[in-house]
Amino acid sequence: MKNPLHYQLSEYDCGPTAMLNGMSYLFSREEIPPEVIRNIMLYCLDCYSAEGVPGKSGTSTAAMMFLSNWLNGFGRIGQLSVSSRYLSGRNVYVGKGGEINDALCHGGAVVVRLFYDEPHYVLLTGEEEGKIRMFDPYYRDEPFGQEDIILDMLHPFSYNRIVPEYYFNRETEDIYALGPIEGREAVLLFNEETRLTEDKTIEYFI
Repeated sequence: MKNPLHYQLSEYDCGPTAMLNGMSYLFSREEIPPEVIRNIMLYCLDCYSAEGVPGKSGTSTAAMMFLSNWLNGFGRIGQLSVSSRYLSGRNVYVGKGGEINDALCHGGAVVVRLFYDEPHYVLLTGEEEGKIRMFDPYYRDEPFGQEDIILDMLHPFSYNRIVPEYYFNRETEDIYALGPIEGREAVLLFNEETRLTEDKTIEYFI
């Protein structure tokens, strides 16, 4: 059985929440080993605030890279049919021909770092006609001032926002922008048993 995706519990845990939501989106709860949950929480929330308080600056890019590599290795040894790839810099953009869109079109999910007042992690779960389906773990129940960002609470298992692609590729620190190129990162996630490959999507014409 699949679980609904969930919201962060504090102002700081968007990183582990987005990664756990990626697992929940791709796998049923019976498939997810407790080791995956433990390690996501163990590796994230590694940044210290200016006052030296652990976790109060969220999750670092280094932690996300390490976690992506760990998940990929976990999949290779047959513990879970998961695969993962870490992207950074110019490889992180949303649009036709990009690795993020390719992952979404093939049944994957993508955790990206973008801006929502400050650096923030969200989960992307689909794309269609220039729009991205996103689950933002930061709960809100009021519409956005930007009329083309759609708040959607009717799909709790997959997304709660629909965001036009053009928002993402901006190099500013505005809402849902990926921001400066040198700071961009994304984690591609797949369930290899449900991943859409060429063999699975061939159409036969009679």
